[in-house]
Amino acid sequence: MKLFQAVWVATIGVSLLALPAPSSAGFGEPPDSFRGYLLNRADEDYGYLRDPALNTDIWDPVKYLPFNRTGSWYLSLGGEARERYEYFNHPNWGKDPQDSGYLLQRYFLHGDLRMGENLRIFSQFQSSLENGRRGGPRPTDRDELDLHQAFLDLKLDLSDAASLTLRSGRQELAYGSQRLVSVREGPNVRQSFDGFRLMYRTGEFRIDGFAAKPVQTNRYAFDDGTDNAKALWGAYGVLPFPLLPQGNLDVYYMGVYRGKAGFDQGTARETRHSLGARLWRTAAPLDYNFEAIYQWGSFGTGAIQAWTVASDTGYTLSSLPLRPRFGLRADIASGDDAPATHDLETFNPLFPKGAYFSEAGLIGPANFIDLNPCIDLHLADHLALIFDWDFFWRESTHDGLYNNAVALVRSGKTSAARYIGSMSQGQLLWDIDRHLSFVAIYGHFFAGSFLKESGPGEDVDYLTTWLTYKF
Repeated sequence: MKLFQAVWVATIGVSLLALPAPSSAGFGEPPDSFRGYLLNRADEDYGYLRDPALNTDIWDPVKYLPFNRTGSWYLSLGGEARERYEYFNHPNWGKDPQDSGYLLQRYFLHGDLRMGENLRIFSQFQSSLENGRRGGPRPTDRDELDLHQAFLDLKLDLSDAASLTLRSGRQELAYGSQRLVSVREGPNVRQSFDGFRLMYRTGEFRIDGFAAKPVQTNRYAFDDGTDNAKALWGAYGVLPFPLLPQGNLDVYYMGVYRGKAGFDQGTARETRHSLGARLWRTAAPLDYNFEAIYQWGSFGTGAIQAWTVASDTGYTLSSLPLRPRFGLRADIASGDDAPATHDLETFNPLFPKGAYFSEAGLIGPANFIDLNPCIDLHLADHLALIFDWDFFWRESTHDGLYNNAVALVRSGKTSAARYIGSMSQGQLLWDIDRHLSFVAIYGHFFAGSFLKESGPGEDVDYLTTWLTYKF
């Protein structure tokens, strides 16, 4: 890790000696004038700024700092600041201490060094802070300062349209709907991995192979090592699906190892394999996202057999005022049917996004049935209001309730009730400009019979709002 830090500092120093930008035509495609930055900042490419005529944004002077007269060697700098407030009334349905609200802060700074078309070094620092939370920070609330990403890309051009890239080092991974592997954007500390990724690209066909271990989330400066008790490996492919208009198909395999995995049944060593497929379309008026996953493997001396099916379908009426989108999400994931045996049927979402059902993170994607109608209203081009109501049941009444980190929060051994409860929610999303965005969310969780019978079953009020600036 110290080597990657030294390289990043060195690239900053070299940038001070950068030559003036050439006046020749640029390469790459400039972004839309209002388009936001990408989820993983490592996916951005500012090579188009070789053309001085495309230098129109206030931050463009630091997005392209050339080293040579042709402009093929250059450094790009960027960052992010997010200021967030959260408030819970009756957190964990009254089981945790009453919380009056707290502040979460997150900062990123990155450098992207491109040495021609085939060699690249990217590094990114993260600082995540928490203030005022009763009971102290949660595991994903505080990480004072650490190296979040630091990797080397070696690219091989196989033809005019095909390339193969080997990425080695610390990096973010996110695939599909992020049901199994995510950057964990909602919580204050994002997830990264130490390992290798091989990426093949040709036209609209993409396939990745990867082998990595998650990075630990520790609270202090430069103490996030590799979590050697866990491992992730697999392959993920994306291709067009011509049988459906504008349809796309993802197919993938993922394997995970956890030296100490905990479920309602108990704790044991876990080796799990996941085979999945996703059919999706984003174009209006009809958008959809269907995904099915089957899992097998071993849990201690027992066998694993688990599954999930998820759907998200929407229809946009562009001719009506506010261009409403009416949507329905329906999901189900298996739970353990016989906890007294060694076999395990609980679905494991591996490394899911922290805000799976909502930013409150009360319920995670294991042993559940979910039905979620929603409506999106577009108040303006970059201002949206979303209302939804989510209903939850346990898939197996013999298994417990898990949170967004797939940690057991309520055992299923004290209640035979299936209904968990429901959560109504309103969200305001405003992209003020390319750099600045604002979000405000309020939700109320109505506790159901299972929560009331298995422990404190208070209703939960949740409020969060944040302001993000990126460059």
